[in-house]
Amino acid sequence: MNNRIRELRAQVDMTQEQLAELVGVSRQSIIAIENERYNPSLELAYKISKTFHRSIEDVFIFEKEDK
Repeated sequence: MNNRIRELRAQVDMTQEQLAELVGVSRQSIIAIENERYNPSLELAYKISKTFHRSIEDVFIFEKEDK
């Protein structure tokens, strides 16, 4: 799942560590989400989106897989 977390963090001058602390996860989790190696739970996606005052759809880009 694509996301705009890195871009949104840069806009508000926030580090990965700061975001991790705000949403209650490790910095490594934020790194993995930003690099699209890990998809967050719905609860975590909600917390991240609310941190940036955005909708989940504005932070995370859900693309339908071609099968």
